[in-house]
Amino acid sequence: MTKRALSGVFLVAILVAGVADALGTAPEDDWKRFRGPNGSGVVEAGNLPTEFGPDTNVVWKTALPSGFSSPVIADDRVFVTALEGEALETIALDRTTGEILWRQTSPRPRQESVDFRSHPAAASAVVADNELYVFFHDYGLLSYDLDGEERWDVAMGPFTNIYGMGASPVIVDDLVILVADQEVESFIAAYDRATGDEVWRVARPEAHSGHSTPILWVSPEGEQQLLVPGSFLLDAYDPFTGEKLWWVSGLSFEMKSTPVIHDGVAFVNGYGSPMNQPGNQVFLPEFDELMPDADSNGDGLISQEEMPQSRATQWFGLADYEGDGNLNEREWAYLRAALESRNGMLAIRLGGSGDMSEENLIWEYNKAVPQLPSPLIYNDILYMVNDGGIVTSFDPATGEVIAQGRLKGAIDQYYASPIAADGKIFMLSELCMFSVLEPDGGLAPVSVSDLDDLCHATPAIADDRIYLRTRNHLYAFGLTD
Repeated sequence: MTKRALSGVFLVAILVAGVADALGTAPEDDWKRFRGPNGSGVVEAGNLPTEFGPDTNVVWKTALPSGFSSPVIADDRVFVTALEGEALETIALDRTTGEILWRQTSPRPRQESVDFRSHPAAASAVVADNELYVFFHDYGLLSYDLDGEERWDVAMGPFTNIYGMGASPVIVDDLVILVADQEVESFIAAYDRATGDEVWRVARPEAHSGHSTPILWVSPEGEQQLLVPGSFLLDAYDPFTGEKLWWVSGLSFEMKSTPVIHDGVAFVNGYGSPMNQPGNQVFLPEFDELMPDADSNGDGLISQEEMPQSRATQWFGLADYEGDGNLNEREWAYLRAALESRNGMLAIRLGGSGDMSEENLIWEYNKAVPQLPSPLIYNDILYMVNDGGIVTSFDPATGEVIAQGRLKGAIDQYYASPIAADGKIFMLSELCMFSVLEPDGGLAPVSVSDLDDLCHATPAIADDRIYLRTRNHLYAFGLTD
């Protein structure tokens, strides 16, 4: 019996032990990775509060350096990454009291510029057993034990991503896997959890910018597959070999959200730009058709001066990912594909072999699509909140819209992804307005709390507490009466 073909009693044991959450059916108790169990944003918890504030239902509050990474939780500890001055730090806090137990500083051989919507400490940690893994785009991948002793590190980069690298590492059995989508030389790689040795690495040539953290799916045959959104494609990989098993096209040219799974279907949203709205796209000619008229100097390349004047002209810099001031045939093909790609929420049936685009795409919705926040499925209803605060709820089976609009009392920008537990849905805005919704598809908030701060990280839930990171603090909220 191989690791890839789980069956019989062994499969049942694995499912009971926790892989069932990869099927989107069995949330775990702890929040050990970005967005909790398998990136779903859903966990089993009870007695969560509906009112929040600097002095409301606060179990503890701890000052922290800045960071956009979300808290992850395992055993008696909470872990975050941060930037203290110029130092990259990994910080462990006591889950019960909020006391800082330890902090470790990563090497930082470079300081890559990042977009204002990102941060040098953007990727969230991941925990398994007594092991912690963190990634910084200014250094690479590091592992600690839960007491803060470094186990190993792997220097990487420098990376070429104008936003900074945002995908978080994930764990599959004895491997830690990282997706590094960037302007050039994008890849996905697996590292031995015990040693940090690279086990496999696979190029992702279609991907030129991306920030999506992958999730795991277990097929009906018991085969574990890693689902990775990227430029234009949702790819499914064998996590133990890196083999690309199947894929579905139709995604945005730049992906940031994490998929969620429900009833054998993955739901993923992607937004590129206003020009990627259906009906507003630009369709450019093939490279060979363009060259006779456009290549005035005969060098076989398209310079910015030779670029046909249209709404696409402003995209020249995006397509020039090799940075030489010209577009070659590969870069032109990417520009065409990027401009033709559509903003959308996609429902994708899971499984198959090779190109499954026609067979697996169930439905697509193209309005008010998020760029940053990931979707949520709770009580058999699909939710998305876009960056401008427009919330849409769907019937996931059909794509029929149940409700759409802004949250009363919480009209704002949104970076954090929605989460759910205890019969409640939580949505957090940039200005730290924290809304609680009933899980019925409606958009009338049960409550809206104002934390009077800035919030970019997705909160975490464990037991009967919500862990929420603001600009300078980490809160643990729980019923305190």
